[in-house]
Amino acid sequence: GAEGSTLMSYFSKNNIQALKPKVTFSTLRDLQCPVLQSNELQGKPEESCSTEELFEWLGAVLSQISLDNKSSSFLSTYCCPQPNTMVEKAFLCTITGFIIPEKIIQLLEQLCCYFSEPKLAYWLTLTVHGFADSPVSWRESEHGFHKGGENLYNFVIFRNLDYWLQMAVGTNDDCPP
Repeated sequence: GAEGSTLMSYFSKNNIQALKPKVTFSTLRDLQCPVLQSNELQGKPEESCSTEELFEWLGAVLSQISLDNKSSSFLSTYCCPQPNTMVEKAFLCTITGFIIPEKIIQLLEQLCCYFSEPKLAYWLTLTVHGFADSPVSWRESEHGFHKGGENLYNFVIFRNLDYWLQMAVGTNDDCPP
């Protein structure tokens, strides 16, 4: 309607343009991956890793931190939690930009369809990381932007379509209901 054309003229007059999300694909070779069991959230020694261990490992992989546990010019090292398995190829797709919830749900549904045919993978993951200064808030608490801005969740989807939902929120934030 009339409001739409007025709004569009405002955007074009002020050099404001819509940007499409940036999509990048990469292949990670010879990646050590934690062994996971969908029914073992706490993990079992010598059998599977816990949700916390996976979350930490995933952060290292997404941040492109070396997992070889060799020190160099720094003091801290990191290695994949035990037990783990070597994966010849892992695919990483990163989408950067503003993505509406409906698109995230659509992507999640597509990832679930991945297991409709026999696959070698036992699990896959979808991580959604919000902007640090996002106005997102749960319940009555203000989003803790000035304390760190943590605002992410992660789905781990298993071959049998069981899933884990992991969330990280800031110090001042309440967890969602």
